[in-house]
Amino acid sequence: MLKFAVVSGTVLLAVGLLGTIALLTVGCSLHRPVPRAHGPEGIAEHGASAIALGTVEASDDAGAPAVKRVGGDMQAITEFVNGEYRSGVRRIATPLPEGYPAPTPPGAIELKHYPPVRRAGIGGSMSPDWGMNFAFFPLFNHIKRREIAMTSPVEVDYEGLGMPGATKPTEWTMSFLYRTPELGAAGVDPKDERVLVEDTPPVTVVALGMRGPYKLDRVNAGLAILHDWLAGQSEWAEAGDPRALFYNGPEVRARDKWLEVQLPVRRR
Repeated sequence: MLKFAVVSGTVLLAVGLLGTIALLTVGCSLHRPVPRAHGPEGIAEHGASAIALGTVEASDDAGAPAVKRVGGDMQAITEFVNGEYRSGVRRIATPLPEGYPAPTPPGAIELKHYPPVRRAGIGGSMSPDWGMNFAFFPLFNHIKRREIAMTSPVEVDYEGLGMPGATKPTEWTMSFLYRTPELGAAGVDPKDERVLVEDTPPVTVVALGMRGPYKLDRVNAGLAILHDWLAGQSEWAEAGDPRALFYNGPEVRARDKWLEVQLPVRRR
């Protein structure tokens, strides 16, 4: 069994014999993700600043909303207290990438604008519930070699999951996000060619805050809610494959984990 924990920005690893054998078996199924030469149609023309916590809406320097509450629980809030994000019993102590908006509180639906971010990613085609355990190792080794501290969230992009009737992705990419681009060069990691470091463009998404285990069925449940929201309005249209942001490590109980399910969107 694969286990890891985040302690003061350091990731501790422990692998049992069964996990080691399984890693050798499925490791060949991991691969370098396809580079994002162009962003989805929902690219915003501006970056995002941190939101004013406890409010429904905040604006970036261009005057467009960086975060806007548009559905779900309109009273839920995310607070920043003693260096960590909080919403009810949920906590996120690990720093986010520079300029990233605060996590959407569970139950709320928000429009969010994300700035460019440098990320290290690795792709897979097996079940993401299984494969993400093994994708963790090469990504952790990558940031360890570059002496980069762990950030939150871990991002998982699901290619093909947004297609009508789809319940499984055709491919997925798991990424560790750099806090700032200056921490390491972009391109293929020469020590592990499965890992691609790339700069993703700014993007506009509709996001649902959730709680619970980091499983594909939770992602699908969130996507159903987001698709219902999109169908009930006329300003925004879906513009790309979905992604999930996983904010907590395994030291947090599954029922208390904080995540977001997101869909890129564009104005109609």
